[in-house]
Amino acid sequence: MANTFKLVTRDVAPAASGTPETIYTVQTGSTIVMLGLTLSNVHTSQVKASVTLVSTTTQTGQTQNTTAHLIKDVSIPVGSMLSPLMGKINMNQGDIIKVDSDVNDALSVTMSYMEIT
Repeated sequence: MANTFKLVTRDVAPAASGTPETIYTVQTGSTIVMLGLTLSNVHTSQVKASVTLVSTTTQTGQTQNTTAHLIKDVSIPVGSMLSPLMGKINMNQGDIIKVDSDVNDALSVTMSYMEIT
């Protein structure tokens, strides 16, 4: 089993306000541990940000996962950043991280993770 540290970045997101932009989808044959996530407000006014984890996997003996909010409609002042991840999150094949804002192209996003293949 190989462990590889990786990074995903977006200069601006989402392309359309109210349409969450996919930042990362766990690839076939992989599991990841999300280690960090930052959202920086690069807009000229305060924005509200949301981050969701879309998961439809089912763990042994458990019910099927559904979409969960990591943050929802949290205000980020001009020139500020938010790190909504307080711990690590394990993600399975097909799980998706999405980012949304009340303004188009307002957030610069970085996500670091360890991929286990």
